[in-house]
Amino acid sequence: MTTTTKPPPTANHFPSPQPLTSLHWASPPPSSTTLFTTTTTVHKPKPKPRSPFLTQSHLLTTTITTTPDKPKPPFLTQSTTKHPLTTTTTATNPLTNSKDQTLLTLLSQRETEQAWLTYLQSPHLPGPTCLSRLVCQLSQQKTKNSLNRAQSIIKRLHHERLLHLLDANSLDLLTVAAAKAGHALYAASVIKSMLKSGYLPHVKAWSAAMSCLTKSGDDGPTEALKIFNSVTRRVRRVADPDVVVHSRPDTGAFNAALNACAQLGDTKRFLQLFGEMPEFGCEPDVLTYNVMMKLCARAVRKDLMVFVLERILEKEIPLCMSTFHSLVAAYIGFGDIEAAERMVQAMREGRRDICKVLRDSNFKNPIRDGRDVFDKLLPNSINPTTSEPPLLPKVYSPDSRMYTTLMKGYMKEGRVIDTVRMLEAMRHQEDSASQPNHVSYTTAVSAFAKVGAMDRAREVLAEMIRIGVQANRITYNILLKGYCQQLQLEKAKEVMKEMTEDSGIVPDAVSYNTMIDGCILVDDSAGAFSYFNEMRSRGIAPTKITYTTLMKAFALSGQPKLANKVFDEMLKDPRVKIDVVAWNVLVEGYCKLGLVEEAKKIVERMKESGFYPNVNTYGSLATGIKIARKPGEALLLWNEVKERCSVENISSSAIPRLKPDEALLDILADICVRAAFFRKALEIVACMEENGISPNKTKYTRIYVEMHSRMFTSKHASKARQDRRSERKRAAEAFKFWLGLPNSYYGSEWRLEPDGDY
Repeated sequence: MTTTTKPPPTANHFPSPQPLTSLHWASPPPSSTTLFTTTTTVHKPKPKPRSPFLTQSHLLTTTITTTPDKPKPPFLTQSTTKHPLTTTTTATNPLTNSKDQTLLTLLSQRETEQAWLTYLQSPHLPGPTCLSRLVCQLSQQKTKNSLNRAQSIIKRLHHERLLHLLDANSLDLLTVAAAKAGHALYAASVIKSMLKSGYLPHVKAWSAAMSCLTKSGDDGPTEALKIFNSVTRRVRRVADPDVVVHSRPDTGAFNAALNACAQLGDTKRFLQLFGEMPEFGCEPDVLTYNVMMKLCARAVRKDLMVFVLERILEKEIPLCMSTFHSLVAAYIGFGDIEAAERMVQAMREGRRDICKVLRDSNFKNPIRDGRDVFDKLLPNSINPTTSEPPLLPKVYSPDSRMYTTLMKGYMKEGRVIDTVRMLEAMRHQEDSASQPNHVSYTTAVSAFAKVGAMDRAREVLAEMIRIGVQANRITYNILLKGYCQQLQLEKAKEVMKEMTEDSGIVPDAVSYNTMIDGCILVDDSAGAFSYFNEMRSRGIAPTKITYTTLMKAFALSGQPKLANKVFDEMLKDPRVKIDVVAWNVLVEGYCKLGLVEEAKKIVERMKESGFYPNVNTYGSLATGIKIARKPGEALLLWNEVKERCSVENISSSAIPRLKPDEALLDILADICVRAAFFRKALEIVACMEENGISPNKTKYTRIYVEMHSRMFTSKHASKARQDRRSERKRAAEAFKFWLGLPNSYYGSEWRLEPDGDY
C-alpha cells in the first residue's frame, strides 16, 4: 500500500508569466525501489538506477514507481532549496562536487549559457537539482537551440536510465516549450509519459500539448481528446481536490478540447464536454463561443452563427474582435460574401444592431423542437421570432484583419479586381488599425499568383518593400508556388535566392516542399532529390508532404525502388506519421510500370500495418492490371471491391465501407469488356448506376464492335464447344442488350445465373 504526501505550500513553480505549481501523484503507482515526487526526493544508499522513461521512436514513455509506505529513517531529514525558477526539496546530502556548486550558482544567477557550457565540460553527471533547473531554464528560453539542448539532456538521462533525477516542473516546462515550438508529438509524448507514470502534469502543460496537437492535423485532434480524457479520468479518482488542484482542467483546457471536437465536427462530444464544464467550476468565455462558431461552420449551419453572437451578449460575456473575425471568416467559408460585406459595412457605419443585420442575412430561420444538439448548446435559437435581436454594448469598427478576411473571400472566388480594390481602400483608411499589413499584401500576392499573374504578384512584393512593409516567409512561399505551378522553375529559383540572400529569410519545409513539387512538374527528379538533401543539410526536418512528394517524383519517373527507399526512411522518422497517401504513392509507382505483383505485396504490407486500401489504391491496381494485360487479376480485384462496397458484408466488420468512383469502375469495366468477361462487366456497370455514375456506353460499344462482333459466329465449332460457350454467349447477348446493339430476344423471365468463372 502506498500513500501520497501533500506538498508544502512552497511546491515547485513555473516562472512568470504563467506560474505553475508542482505536480502531485494522482494515484499511488506500483511499489518499487524509488520514491519520485515533485517536491521530495529521498535517496537511499546506492539505489538501483531505474529510468522512469522508456523511449520508442525517440518519443517518451514513462515508468515511475514508488516505495511502499514505510516510516522515514531517522537519519534522513529534508531541506528546501529555494530558487527564482523552481523550488526543489532534496535530501540533506549536500552537493559534494565543486562543479555542481558552480553550476548551481550560475543557474541561480540566470547565466544559462555559461551553465550549459559547464554542464558539457563536467566529467560527471550533475545532481538532480542542477539537472532540473538547467532543463527548466533551457526550456524557458524558447529558442530552437535551447530546446534542442534540453532534449539532449533528456536523451542522455534516458540512455543512462536516470530520468528519475528530473523533477516534474522541468518536464512541464519542456512540454510547454515543445508545444510552442510546434513539436506536437514530442510534447504529447512527455504528457503521456507522465500520465503513464501515475501522476498528473500541470494543466498549463497538458492543455498546451492538446492545443498543439489540434493544430497539427492528421490524428492530432483525436489524440488531444485522448489526453483530455486521460487527465480528467485521473482527476476524478482523487478524493482530495487540493491534491490535484493544479491539474484540474480550466476553461482554457476545455476550450482546447472543444476546439478538437470542432475540428473533427464531433457535435455530440462537443455537447458532452460543454456540459462537463460546471463540474470543474469552469465558465464558458468568449473563446468558447468562438470555437462554437467553428463547430457550426463544420456542421454547415450558417443559420446558427448569429445566435452564437446573441448567446454571448445574453450571457454578458465581454466581446473581443476575434468574435467578429470568426463571424466574417465563417460567412466567407459558407460562400456568402454578401452577408460578410453587410456586416462589415454596418460596423463601418457605427451600427450596434449587427445581430439584426445577420438575422436578415439568413434566408431561413427554421423553428426546431429542441431535440437537436445545437438546440441544447444554443437554446436561444429554437424559436428566434419570439425575441428581438440584442444590440452590441458598444460600437466596434472593422480592423485590418477583418478587411483582409474579405480580401481572402474575393480571392477565393477569383475576384482579383475586388481584392486589389479592397487593398487600395485600406491604404486610405485614417485609422492605423484598419490600414493594410503584411498579411493584406500577402493576400494580394496570393490572388495574383492564383490566376497566374506572376508579374503583378512581384509588383505587389516590390510595393511592400518600397513602403517598408516587411514581407515574410509566407509571402515568398506563395511566390515560389505560383512560379512552380506556371512551370517557371528558374524564376522560382531566383525567388528562393532573393528570399535567403536579400531578405535574410531562411526557407522552411514548405519552401522546399514547393521546390520539390516544382521539380516534379517539370520532370526533374534529380532536382527534387537535390532540394531534399539541401533541406536536410540545413537542419530542416522533412515533413510528410516532403517524403510523399519525393516518392511521387521517383514513382512518376519510373523508379519505384527509389520511392520505396524514401518510404523506408519515412518509416524511420519519428516526427512523421505514415498515412494511406504515402502507401498509395508507393503502390502507384509500381502500377505505372505494370508491376502488379510488386504492387500487391505493398498492399499486403499496407493491410498488415493497419491501413485499408481506399479507392485510390484500387484505382492504381486497376491501372497496373490494364498495363500488364492481366484480366484475371481484374476479376480478383473486382471481387474485393464488390465485397468492400457491400453494406451487409461490412456492417459487422472493422473494415471501412468503400465508395467506388468513376475512374476505378471505368477501368475495371474496360478490362472486362476487352477480355470478354461480360457477366462481370454487367456487374460493374450496375454498380456504376447504383452510385450515380453514368457508364460510357459509346466507348464500350466501340470496344465490343472492334473486338467481339464476330464472336460465336463459327459454323464449324463442335457441339461440345458450342455448349461450353452457351453461358458466355448469354452474357454477351445481355451485354449487347444493355448497349442497345442487335441481340437475341429474351423475355422478362431471363436471368443470368451466378457463375464464378466470369
